[in-house]
Amino acid sequence: HYSDMMFLVCRLQNVGEQGHMALLGHSLAAYISVLERERLRKLTTRILSDTTLWLCRLFRYENGSAYYHEDDREGLLKVCRLAIHSCYEDYTVEGFNVLYNKLPVIYISSAARTGLGQTLCNQLGLPLSCMCRVPCNTMFGSQHQMDVALLDRLIKDDIESGKLPLLLVANAGTPGAGHTDKLGRLKELCEQYNMWLHVEGVNLATLALGYVSSSVLAATKCDSMTLTPGSWLGLPAVPAVTVYRHEDPSLSLAAGLTSSQPVEKLRALPLWLSLQYLGHDGIVERIKHASQLVRSSSSSNDVEDEFSSPVVVFKFSLELPTIGVNECSKNSSNFALSLQLGEQLAQLVPASGVDVVELEDEGTCVRFSPLMTSAVLGTEVQDVDQLMDCLKMKIPVLICTLQLREEFEQEVKRTVGLSYIEDLSWPGLGIVRYNTDGKKDEKEVEKINTELLKKLNELESDLSFSLGNYHYLQNGCYYQPSGQCPQFFFPQTV
Repeated sequence: HYSDMMFLVCRLQNVGEQGHMALLGHSLAAYISVLERERLRKLTTRILSDTTLWLCRLFRYENGSAYYHEDDREGLLKVCRLAIHSCYEDYTVEGFNVLYNKLPVIYISSAARTGLGQTLCNQLGLPLSCMCRVPCNTMFGSQHQMDVALLDRLIKDDIESGKLPLLLVANAGTPGAGHTDKLGRLKELCEQYNMWLHVEGVNLATLALGYVSSSVLAATKCDSMTLTPGSWLGLPAVPAVTVYRHEDPSLSLAAGLTSSQPVEKLRALPLWLSLQYLGHDGIVERIKHASQLVRSSSSSNDVEDEFSSPVVVFKFSLELPTIGVNECSKNSSNFALSLQLGEQLAQLVPASGVDVVELEDEGTCVRFSPLMTSAVLGTEVQDVDQLMDCLKMKIPVLICTLQLREEFEQEVKRTVGLSYIEDLSWPGLGIVRYNTDGKKDEKEVEKINTELLKKLNELESDLSFSLGNYHYLQNGCYYQPSGQCPQFFFPQTV
């Protein structure tokens, strides 16, 4: 894909000195690993303790320990094991036998990243029934925030069923829309039921700033949280970090959060070097810059940042009169045009880092999340300005396309010899095919369609035409035409 290739090229171009420091850390780790054992132990202990201290101070997590890991889900997995060890006294000796009579329950938001619950259950050896998806609000607040009242009822139902509420995974920035759960209320609920609270999400990066929204600041009181400084700071190949608080080091060791092997402590070395190179001010400046890019894009669109999210998500949606157009058709057209809009913006302004996401309620949307991309791509304010200019240029074209689709369809159907093919997932005026109902052989029909396409491209400079194969309904059955249909792309000028 073009946008993926451009992202990779920009990533290579913007590695920078701080990126080379991170890569150097991997080479140094290999050299250090062959040192005499006692010297290796002292050095790795110092690297690990320094890095942990810096991160905890930087992200306001007092008296925390840290686990460094390559897979950003691995820290949560270890934390789940720690919670199991803490809640089941005989787990170390009896293993999963102690879970039989009182199954643990892990609660995750319906807005969590895809497959997270299944991954946790598979890695922990738990049945999927131990995973509870908590719906998000539908009437009050953000539609991407966990429904706290419903969570309370779900926990009570599980307790009455003889289960043990174990752990809650909350979001400080949902993977799709970047919204933050009501972390303060969730922490109170976890304390009430003696549950472990784990928080993850891109909004945790803002904890390093001088001003932090109260909704995100509440994350500092959780039992653990996973940080991904690599993407926030544009550092290649540095580990994710899960910081946590627990009083019993033996249980942390049993859960795999700590290790007596000095080599494993060297995972922190690339991050240790990078943090020293950037310094406190450099780290804060990068995160602050990304946050300011969001405000710049929001102000350009008069978007109110209601949920304090460093992510802007939008979609193309035009409310047209529904005469002759059903709701499904209208929504499908909007979604297709949103997809087309996102892909075009990514091609026109690759440094912006915009991408296309699928949200459960909203469907296809365009997302601008500079905290995850700007440090890598080197996004600047002028890139955001260019993005806004492209957006203003494309919107009238999309509106014109959607307004003229029905008129185009009716015109084709009135023309003898032309067939209109409906494809709501395709972002254009429509698809038309010359068809003589068997009066000519297929080769002759395809020749006519090819000539039709050629003539249309010669006559119309404001429209774009191409060929494509499409399934469409014929007498209730799917029919694949052997030839190709001219596709009418939306106008390039209005």
